[in-house]
Amino acid sequence: MITEVGEILLRRGLINRDQLLQSRAAANGISIVDSIVKQGFAKEDEVLRIVADEYGLDFIDLRDAEVDLKLLQTFPLKLIYRHALFPVKLENGQLFVATSNPLDLYPLDEAAAATGLAVVPLVAEKIELAKLVKKHLGVGSETVEGLLASRSDDETEIELLEKIEADGSELGEQAQEASVVRLVNELLVEAIDTRASDVHIESQASGLVVRYRIDGILHTQAIPPEINRFQAAIISRLKIMAHLNIAEKRLPQDGRIKLRVHGREIDIRLSVIPMIHGESLVMRILDKGSMKFDLRSLGMGEATYKLFSELIRLPHGIILVTGPTGSGKTTTLYSSLLEIKSPENKIITTEDPVEYQLDGINQIQVHTKIGLTFAASLRSILRHDPDIVLVGEIRDAETAENAIQASLTGHTVFSTLHTNDAAGAFTRIVDMGIEPFLVASTVEGIMAQRLVRRLCPECKHAYHPTHEDVPRDFPWEKLDGKPLYRATGCRTCRQLGYSGRFGIYELLATTEEVRQLAHGRSSSYEIKKAALRGGMMTLRDDAFRKAIEGTTSIDEVLRATKGDSLV
Repeated sequence: MITEVGEILLRRGLINRDQLLQSRAAANGISIVDSIVKQGFAKEDEVLRIVADEYGLDFIDLRDAEVDLKLLQTFPLKLIYRHALFPVKLENGQLFVATSNPLDLYPLDEAAAATGLAVVPLVAEKIELAKLVKKHLGVGSETVEGLLASRSDDETEIELLEKIEADGSELGEQAQEASVVRLVNELLVEAIDTRASDVHIESQASGLVVRYRIDGILHTQAIPPEINRFQAAIISRLKIMAHLNIAEKRLPQDGRIKLRVHGREIDIRLSVIPMIHGESLVMRILDKGSMKFDLRSLGMGEATYKLFSELIRLPHGIILVTGPTGSGKTTTLYSSLLEIKSPENKIITTEDPVEYQLDGINQIQVHTKIGLTFAASLRSILRHDPDIVLVGEIRDAETAENAIQASLTGHTVFSTLHTNDAAGAFTRIVDMGIEPFLVASTVEGIMAQRLVRRLCPECKHAYHPTHEDVPRDFPWEKLDGKPLYRATGCRTCRQLGYSGRFGIYELLATTEEVRQLAHGRSSSYEIKKAALRGGMMTLRDDAFRKAIEGTTSIDEVLRATKGDSLV
């Protein structure tokens, strides 16, 4: 098992425990090496020399090294740009390759397969590698053309499910050129293959920056600087695919792209916003083929699942799911609807947008520009004889009033709110102008949730924590001598240390005490205290429980939750 680099540096005395903990906390999607260097605790060459020595590798100073440039003719250019590998020399049938991340074995294996040679990594500084690439591959269009040709057409083949048309302008024609189409396809396929939920294409002073959000964390995608020449064409190609106006560069635009990749239907929501250095794009990727809406598999504890299952089967009342954007609320609601769906009941949803189409459930797409708002659609839904209604979000008093009216007339209503915890939902709705007695009598349960990353089962590293390793509110009595686990990184998880995400939950069932407090306009603080007396487990408690079970790390607990102010 590969030891975490931070632990190696700690053992070698280059950094101390406090510096390691600070570096881990500040990593936020970058490697521990980059974090240590960024914090100023060590120089990059010092770190890499120790890593090289630990694993019996050679360190190479590229400022003085002689590089055989003939090797570039047969070396895959995509490995240079994506993984910062650079061929240095060929000796005795072995290809020596400079890399700043020798523990990432995937690109080394790819290089061996592509060249047919045994590949030996040489450890080099990242900045010197970048200078080497820029010096020898930074001029001319051959670089980009080589990158674009690095995959076959079959591998990057994307089938558009809707016909697109260019406007005939010069920029539109450039966006339809084969090289630009192939490059955009490659970006999208790479995002889908890495399980990215979002692709950020940002126009900055230095050029284009591409970042993928994987398991909630943004990761920068290495691209050659020559791609900046294609910046306008890339953005125009994506706008054409989303049926947007490529001539409009002053106003934000939103669109949708429907694709089929690897036989799976992919839905992409595209948002374009003009920034000071040009237009920036964000694409939300909805992979219909990979989604599984199963309430039991979301990560709820057995007691939480049992209580929530009872709440969603109530004959009437409001069930709320709260949390920030990207916390999995839609997945929880869809899974709940599919769990209670049957031929005996009618379910209608009103959403903005409809993210996934559910078989057997009637779904309405909100169109605020033509007056089809949540509130307006909800009024119409109630004339359509539903048993169960899902309102995408309670945003205003009108929607809240209609949801309460639906509940009072014998319907079960599901919806979402943006609050930090479950107890805050009562005060949030009252603040909209709804009478407290109506809120207290209709809201039956509130589920607050967040998403945390799941530790890679192949490489997670067990350790026995000290008081310095965990926050002050850590429940030592529940640990009972068992180890905790931290992320390490391996080939299976692409050196991230994590693979996938699951939910942590805080379920507040509306007891009689909670109803009385909500009716009396009590603060969320008082409501939360009452819920805790009734046995509610907070988000922080649930996160600690899952860290103790070994499914996530303390770092993830700290990232996703804050300490509970109540004892």
